[in-house]
Amino acid sequence: MSQRFILDPAVENDFPNFVTHLECSYTGEILPANQLHGLSPAGKPILVRYDLKALSNAVTKEELAKRPGGFWRYREFLPVRETKNIVSLGEVMTPLIPLRKLAGKGGELIVKDEGRLPTGSFKARGLALAVAMAKELGITRLAMPTNGNAGAAMAAYATHAGIETTIFCPDDTPEVNVSEIEYQGGKVYRVNGLINDCGKIVGEGKEPTGWFDCSTLKEPYRIEGKKTMGLELAEQLGWEVPDVIFYPTGGGTGLIGMWKAFEELEAIGWIGSKRPKMIAVQSTGCAPIVKAYEEGAEHAPLWENAFTHASGIRVPIAVGDFLILRAVRESGGFAIAVTDEAIDNAQAEAARVEGVLLCPEGAATYAAYKQSLVDGRIKSTDRAVLYNCATGLKYPMPPIARMLDKNQPIDYSKI
Repeated sequence: MSQRFILDPAVENDFPNFVTHLECSYTGEILPANQLHGLSPAGKPILVRYDLKALSNAVTKEELAKRPGGFWRYREFLPVRETKNIVSLGEVMTPLIPLRKLAGKGGELIVKDEGRLPTGSFKARGLALAVAMAKELGITRLAMPTNGNAGAAMAAYATHAGIETTIFCPDDTPEVNVSEIEYQGGKVYRVNGLINDCGKIVGEGKEPTGWFDCSTLKEPYRIEGKKTMGLELAEQLGWEVPDVIFYPTGGGTGLIGMWKAFEELEAIGWIGSKRPKMIAVQSTGCAPIVKAYEEGAEHAPLWENAFTHASGIRVPIAVGDFLILRAVRESGGFAIAVTDEAIDNAQAEAARVEGVLLCPEGAATYAAYKQSLVDGRIKSTDRAVLYNCATGLKYPMPPIARMLDKNQPIDYSKI
């Protein structure tokens, strides 16, 4: 089956592209599109800008509704110019799962389960776009630091695109992540440090190796991939937005991307001015964004001795810290930290009460939801969306030792 059929049987030629320029997210400096960029001259993340008026004339909600699922259906909102550069592994529109037993009284609690994407996590969105644009711009070798799922996604998509990858992860990264990176074509190295230490190795290796640094927010296109979470959510809710979004926040690309998506959707008249409260969820063992939020700061300094078993949110310093904090504050939201114990309890409760297996980072959002209800920072009547960022099947679960001997009489009264 061809990529063209996967995207849309009606697509015969390269689809319209509405990118006008790139822009430094901090200074507003305009940068040319269709050229290779890392960080801006100011050392900050770069945003992609579009001719939104032309975009709005090129596609309607009704046309969009007829397309197959998966985030490539939002092609007018994305930067890839040539169809041949699309890299697809069979993406789907991830489901919204109501948690009716766990919801606040009178409200809605919904899990958006990103674990249904290729490689089992929402990292597929950002890395599919980053790899597609790398292909379009002629990059042949990529490198990145990872806590696990991002590396797996980059390895899979880059291998599919014929691009070499070198990936560095903390030495305590879950074994399943390390194995899937290598098995899907990446060359992976364990590092005796945290993700920021791995990032330093990637940065220092650019000149001697010639690889392109695909670290979080150090290139413009992972935001565009993660933006599709906001586009997809709005469409699934009938072109409305929820009252609250709880988002597990490490590098924060998805939170930034969704905020950008809502801005673009309002600009073309597909949604109104209402915005969800954006809630950045972290662990008490690694909460730089929460600390900066509570102190009223614009930037979040390095969090020393970071620790949490929710490894995806164990990011001691984020290059897009000010963008995360800006979205949180502009939305009327907040940043919140939950303990690892609360994460474990939330994961067990969601599984045993609702049958929904959350990853630890996704469970952190449910723990934060519960804590926020108690604190009064959200209302029980709110429609709240929790982002489960990866399949819970990748993570350890409690061992079960219960056993029956088929050769002995079975006392069914005890079963």
